[in-house]
Amino acid sequence: AGKIRKGGHIVIKGRPCKVVDVSTSKTGKHGHAKANFVAIDLFTGKKLEDIVPTSHNAEVPNVDRTEYELIDIDEDGAISLMDDKGEIRDDLNLPKDDELAKKVKELWENSTDAGVICVVLK
Repeated sequence: AGKIRKGGHIVIKGRPCKVVDVSTSKTGKHGHAKANFVAIDLFTGKKLEDIVPTSHNAEVPNVDRTEYELIDIDEDGAISLMDDKGEIRDDLNLPKDDELAKKVKELWENSTDAGVICVVLK
């Protein structure tokens, strides 16, 4: 846990998170320095906190970030994405969050030559 820094990733309460703040305390009477992590859940955006001894292992998610251009949205909310190599991905849907889904639809309908770029984390 002592090697995880701000901007890195950690698993807190079973959720993959991006670390936004790390503070450490010195060794106390119980023998371990502690790291206090403040992180944002990658998928829900919720803020989570955890305190872990710096000498212990912490779970770190393997995060793969890929950018795609949105090329189609059909009536049932399925989306088609294209990566920079021209490969098409048709296995995703609009977000379950109605407000975010509406915003994506509006951006796509009103997009010009620039298009709409979607980031997929897995």
